[in-house]
Amino acid sequence: MARAVIFDMFETLITHYHSPLYFGTQMAEDAGIPEDKFHSLWRPTEHERSVGKLTLEEVLEMILRENHCYSETLLKEIVEKRIAAKEECFRHLHTEIIPMLSTLKKRGFLVGLISNCFSEEADVIRRSELFPYFDAIYLSYEQGIQKPDEEIFQRCMDGFSVKAEECIYVGDGGSNELETARKLGMKAVQAAWYLQEGTAQPSKRKHDFFQIEKPLDVVNFVDM
Repeated sequence: MARAVIFDMFETLITHYHSPLYFGTQMAEDAGIPEDKFHSLWRPTEHERSVGKLTLEEVLEMILRENHCYSETLLKEIVEKRIAAKEECFRHLHTEIIPMLSTLKKRGFLVGLISNCFSEEADVIRRSELFPYFDAIYLSYEQGIQKPDEEIFQRCMDGFSVKAEECIYVGDGGSNELETARKLGMKAVQAAWYLQEGTAQPSKRKHDFFQIEKPLDVVNFVDM
């Protein structure tokens, strides 16, 4: 029987695609740097940003200096807009997200979070209205490892003192998270409520996993 329900954050509990985006393309525009030139410096830092080796501010300063347009004012403006965009995601939750988390807690389930994230996202997550619902969170930026590394899943299970077969993992399917959760022995299901065909979302439906169409259906699933 399940004792813990572990969630992914992005495109599972929140989505980027119900509010204005502020990714590399938008940052390049604000910096006045050609998009391809910005991305040639931005994208190679993704792993180091995700595992806590580089902050958003450090990378942006490097990019602005490389392109001879650095100023404290410009750096501050881009950082603030990036953080504001991340915070905005939490204002566009599926209406069933909080009722789902609240119900799971009331029923006595341990609720965990495993998320790949950057410095600015870790801060926003910890300040968010969802944070109090988690019994434990394992963020790649803080843990120094990222999904699909099995170790970050194992740390969460160890923190809860549960076995893999006592865990349900719920995620949109990015970063091969569902495959890793299943390999470890968890019951892995795909959160499909935010998935939109034809968008820039990184994940598509994975039909070899059970798909859940609405957040509150997670509550029904844990009783199966």
